[in-house]
Amino acid sequence: MDSTSLRRSVAVFLANCLMRREWLLVLLALGLAAVAGAVVYLSRPTTLTVAVGPRDGSEAVLLEAYSKALARNREDIRLNVLPLDDVEDSAVALQENRADLAVVRPDVKLPDNGLTLAVLHDESLIVATPQPSDIDSFTDLSKHRLGVLVRHKADLAFINHLLEFYDFEPATSSEAALDKTLAAGRVGIVPLKASEVKAALDEKRVDAVAVIAAPASKAAVSVVRAVGASSPDHKVTLVNVPDGKAIIQRFPELQPISIPAGTFGGRPSLPDEDVETLGISYRLMARGSVSRIAVASVTQHLFEWRPRLAAATPLANQIKAPDYETTVTATSARLPNHPGAVDYFEREQQTFIQRYEDWVYLVAFFGGTIGSGFAWLGQRLARKRRERVDGVLDRLLEILAEVRAATDAAALDAIGREMDGLVADVVRQTRERALDTRVLSALILAIDAVHAALEDARRSIGVTPPLFETTGAARTRTARLLSLSFPAAE
Repeated sequence: MDSTSLRRSVAVFLANCLMRREWLLVLLALGLAAVAGAVVYLSRPTTLTVAVGPRDGSEAVLLEAYSKALARNREDIRLNVLPLDDVEDSAVALQENRADLAVVRPDVKLPDNGLTLAVLHDESLIVATPQPSDIDSFTDLSKHRLGVLVRHKADLAFINHLLEFYDFEPATSSEAALDKTLAAGRVGIVPLKASEVKAALDEKRVDAVAVIAAPASKAAVSVVRAVGASSPDHKVTLVNVPDGKAIIQRFPELQPISIPAGTFGGRPSLPDEDVETLGISYRLMARGSVSRIAVASVTQHLFEWRPRLAAATPLANQIKAPDYETTVTATSARLPNHPGAVDYFEREQQTFIQRYEDWVYLVAFFGGTIGSGFAWLGQRLARKRRERVDGVLDRLLEILAEVRAATDAAALDAIGREMDGLVADVVRQTRERALDTRVLSALILAIDAVHAALEDARRSIGVTPPLFETTGAARTRTARLLSLSFPAAE
């Protein structure tokens, strides 16, 4: 098959497909199915995996309650909670893209692909010493022993960062012994348990006690009360940490925190004025590649549902937005925030149309272009079919002249066979398309004229019509065939 025949066959196939009502219905059904599929795809909830550690911590309880609330309310976002052994493990899961979100403590491990959604809670360095004491500031700890209530293995690293900043060195185990005097610039670090605080102070094994916890938490309150119990007057001095802004320049994962006056209650209130110290934060972070629309939704529901989440854990009441001054500084801060969270904080969340306006535009543009292309193709193929019928009519008129000039029976038979082939070809190519009444009448008239001419030519040369078929019968058969094959257009 040559290229011309192939193109003609393809064109005819496309024309038949476009003109068949069944195919049009199939195409319409496929289009509706595609639209329905797109709607279902766009409206289905987005599921994100959130890593949290430790698995028995209050952060895990909070996120599990949040995940259930999202599912219960059938929101457009869902969380799959991945519990891990430690907060460092959750940061690693985010770093390795095994999770979309994670609870991160920046001073333990800060993933380089993590951006902040919300601060779940802050923890402050609280250093307390019984009065009377010569320790008022962290810089006064030289030659003293500091008991550290270790709640996380990173707590000692936190203390060591501060010692490094002030050019203090932790004393060795032998130096930190009770009967040893520490040299200037040396600080004895003594790990303690909560139950050992009062005894360690009473026995002079430590001069002050440090804990890294939220000021209103049970851990912080119990430490402060234990320190007060070891004082003759039941008074406590909360040690401040000066140079907070300078410290976080070297250790940006830390943050300055102010403990408000009266946080620990008592009479008189403790502390009697604000205490400046340093602290760390537990943050909900997301990979930078996570959709800002999904992140905005997670952030929105997290803040809006804090009261109901507080029923599962009081930690929900401590959730707060990360600090930033402008939208620009929000994404370029020491600990950058996710653009999706900033969208929520700045009330710039996108509507459905705004989210998909580019797709709507592209579908409208290319859909119109494709529709115009199909319309042009349909018109082109319809014109080809009309040209085909017109060609048959022209050929029939030429055959009519050839019949008058024919002088032998063989030529007449050849002309008859060609005419039958033309009629059959037209029937095959356009049987599914209604013809104009004038075209149909012209075809019947031309075929009748050719049959009449053939009858006259055979009679003039003394030839009997083939077999038993007479010219009248041939005319009737042809006209009926055309009427059935080419229904007149209404």
